[in-house]
Amino acid sequence: MRQVIRAGSIFAVILTVLCSTALIVSCVGPAPQPPAAKIEPKTDTIHGDVRVDNYYWLKDRGTSEVTAYLEAENLYTEEVMKHTKDLQEKLFQEMRGRIKETDLSVPTRKDSFYYYSRTEEGKQYSIYCRKKGNLEASEEIILDQNQMAQGYGFFGLGVYSVSPDHRLLAYAVDTSGSESYTLFVKDLTTGTMLGDTIPDIMGPAEWAADNKTLFYTTYDEIRRPDKLWRHELGTSRTDDALIYDEKDQRFMAGIGKSLSEEYLFLELYSNNSAEVRFLRADNPTGAFEILLPRKDEVEYSVYHHGAEFYVLTNDNAENFKVLKTSIQAAGQRTWEPVIEHRDSVLIENLYLFENHMAALERENGLRQLRVIDLRDGRSHYVEFPEPIYLIAPSGNAEYKTNLLRFTYTSLVTPMSIYDYDMISQQRELLKQYEVLGGYKPEDYSSERIFARAPDGILVPISMVYKKGLQKDGSHPCYLYGYGAYGYSMEPYFSSSRLSLLDRGFVFAIAHVRGGSELGRWWYEDGRRLKKMNTFTDFISCGEQLIAEKYTSADKLVISGASAGGLTVGAVLTLRPDLCRVVIADVPFVDVINTMLDSTIPLTVNEYTEWGNPGEKEYYDYMLKYSPYDNVRATAYPNILVTGGLNDPNVQYWEPAKFTAKLRALKTDQNRLLLKTNMGAGHGGPSGRYDYLRDTAFEYAFVLDVMGIRD
Repeated sequence: MRQVIRAGSIFAVILTVLCSTALIVSCVGPAPQPPAAKIEPKTDTIHGDVRVDNYYWLKDRGTSEVTAYLEAENLYTEEVMKHTKDLQEKLFQEMRGRIKETDLSVPTRKDSFYYYSRTEEGKQYSIYCRKKGNLEASEEIILDQNQMAQGYGFFGLGVYSVSPDHRLLAYAVDTSGSESYTLFVKDLTTGTMLGDTIPDIMGPAEWAADNKTLFYTTYDEIRRPDKLWRHELGTSRTDDALIYDEKDQRFMAGIGKSLSEEYLFLELYSNNSAEVRFLRADNPTGAFEILLPRKDEVEYSVYHHGAEFYVLTNDNAENFKVLKTSIQAAGQRTWEPVIEHRDSVLIENLYLFENHMAALERENGLRQLRVIDLRDGRSHYVEFPEPIYLIAPSGNAEYKTNLLRFTYTSLVTPMSIYDYDMISQQRELLKQYEVLGGYKPEDYSSERIFARAPDGILVPISMVYKKGLQKDGSHPCYLYGYGAYGYSMEPYFSSSRLSLLDRGFVFAIAHVRGGSELGRWWYEDGRRLKKMNTFTDFISCGEQLIAEKYTSADKLVISGASAGGLTVGAVLTLRPDLCRVVIADVPFVDVINTMLDSTIPLTVNEYTEWGNPGEKEYYDYMLKYSPYDNVRATAYPNILVTGGLNDPNVQYWEPAKFTAKLRALKTDQNRLLLKTNMGAGHGGPSGRYDYLRDTAFEYAFVLDVMGIRD
């Protein structure tokens, strides 16, 4: 039975916080004191283990005491960082100065229209536009987010879907950062708004072929997208038809459409299982049919081509394989192999065109593109010039084409957009985003080394630094990692990162287990009861960089966000001596408490990722690494923790509680700062300049600790 012990009074709490705030601003001058978080023990008995949580009260969202505490922490952070204001501004202006502020995306052709976005100097958000017929035609502004965002501290665009006849636009906006969107419909021929407004949607929305029917998803009380609805323009939201209601809390619902636009797909998915139902887009009132019923540990996705469905699945194929089946016999398991399973190659996605299929694969940690001619079965790979790079198909809006569009970047090459002719095998560079200020790729080097984990596994590390680096241990190093959900950390270019590289930093990515860099097994070896591998891999990467004298422990910065915040949080408690600085952005650090609370978004769905601590085996294992549960009285590095008050993915109280416990127990005089964005969510601020200011703040924290003042 859960027992809650309440200690103290609201008056005492507010007085404590206000006194702490007063000390900051008036009593101690240049040496501000951190706010004191009250201790209010809450005890639980789980599997016979009595656990005490002194900061459980911080979950009381919206109460005056919680708000006062978060604001006091923000004020303390501001005071501690006040002397870096000039450095922050310098960093911001550096980063801004590298961006071509008035710029244009590469137009995407769809039927007779060319769709694109552009930015204007001084404006936070993109402007969405199109031209009809050719690129010399007059511009039509579809959405100007800068006008739409006026009056809001946060503005996020979700759904952006043009009807098949190009006459209507369905779009959705979030003005809080909570990822709860309101759907609107705009008549693009007149510029007027229709009366169809649907609040509280989540995820995508898709048009049927009739140009008047929309499918969208909503969420339940724990913010799980669970219901699919059908809306006919001109009718009331209350008349919308409920098409599907997913009762299993492990699964979420989404809606998609084939590139051919002939089929709608109702996608039901958990972290390790899937079920897809299909419906012809020209039959919106019909019933979705199941392609293949869900099965534990079996994932699949579906793509349409002519009279066939292509299926990408890991059924008896850890790294996935590609099958095809006739649509008429889709439910009869009459699968025909197209790409067999390979132990060394992970198939990540497929792109089906009228005559070709492009398979996005990953081998030896790097993505590659395989193109197959569906008429004769011949295939080839697209070649890329650098040893470390990132490619991603993007902007492919037409089915009947021989052109495959993809983006290419590396740690030294800015984002580049190519059209690749799948017949001639020739590519055309359409745009490489400019880096202003005289950036020269040849002035920088990138490489990949390996660290040996405690179990003997070699863990890749991608790095970039300015040429001429002397490996003498004197250089600061910024080591970033993630390691969850099978998401691979990619070696992409960042113009903001140059502000570190030009000051002598090495930037490194630890490709730890929990991602899929080396195949599906790399993910499987870093989740549930093997999760500790993620953290020991990261530690090994840090140790390797030190051993090879790229840096030293006194010069090492470790950083991660969200589940990557869990990684650096666990490393912090396992090896507080590893580094000098820790940056934990919106970190998932209160693992056991969160995973015990099924009312929190994502909890039940993520049992397959972390395990269910309601089961003793998982509880005991989580207890070994959960950062919040492993904070102890010892010396820690300098730490910056961030959170978002409206964050639905990692609730604000996780970074807040973690900071409070660290502040109470740490035995050092190093900096510990908590910065909570009181008007945003998981991704931080929405405007591009606001985002750069956040980056400048974090870099200033790092540079100041390192004694780099300019």
